[in-house]
Amino acid sequence: MSTDGEHTHDHTAAGGSAEEVPQDPTAFWESHYGDGPVWSGRVNAVLADTASGLMPGSVLDLGCGEGGDVLWLAQNGWTAVGVDISQAAIIRARAAAEAAGLGEGRAAFVRDDLGVLGEKNRPKLLKGPFDLVTASFFQSPVALDRQHILRHAAELVAPGGHLLVTSHAAPPAWAAEQMKMGEDHQHGPADFPSPEDELATLALDAQTWETVRAEVATRDVTAPDGTPAQLDDTIVLMRRRGIPTADVR
Repeated sequence: MSTDGEHTHDHTAAGGSAEEVPQDPTAFWESHYGDGPVWSGRVNAVLADTASGLMPGSVLDLGCGEGGDVLWLAQNGWTAVGVDISQAAIIRARAAAEAAGLGEGRAAFVRDDLGVLGEKNRPKLLKGPFDLVTASFFQSPVALDRQHILRHAAELVAPGGHLLVTSHAAPPAWAAEQMKMGEDHQHGPADFPSPEDELATLALDAQTWETVRAEVATRDVTAPDGTPAQLDDTIVLMRRRGIPTADVR
């Protein structure tokens, strides 16, 4: 569910109208990834900027898609795990890791519904703890218990570790024009959480967590017609209080 480089994976713009019968999430994402590569493979800028300022350790990427973020993290000293609901996306991610010479000890991928994070019998690779858990543009036009997943993901963060959630803060400027042309969109206020919304969704204990960053940031992108444009991102970076243990570094 992540984006990469200048190309935005706008989950609020995918699929049909809100009045249609809800789609099965697995079927939706398999269809989304089924016809061929979707992303450029470049890392998300917010993640790269954030991770570059942290000591590399273990990291879990939620909704990893075709693995661009996981590969970048692994190539920059992290032991990275990506999880996504789409088998097609995971197959491409594993192929990209192999092509980059990254074994499962550096870049591993799990095909699973993210609801599994709240289960005790979840796959070993998702047990944690992790020094960093990241969710880039973790928004979806189909059923997604986002609050449940993010709260359980936070429980997997090691003492001294971080949780990074990056979301679309506003629709792209070109969305209004696309809607005039009859393209399907599902934009609504709930699709674009503010920093305050994200903090409320997480509802993390202030005695256990500190807020490192909670703001809206603007980045330069290229619009579908090739012209320069800008997008607003909601960025929330939380740090779990405590001293990292030696065996998680």
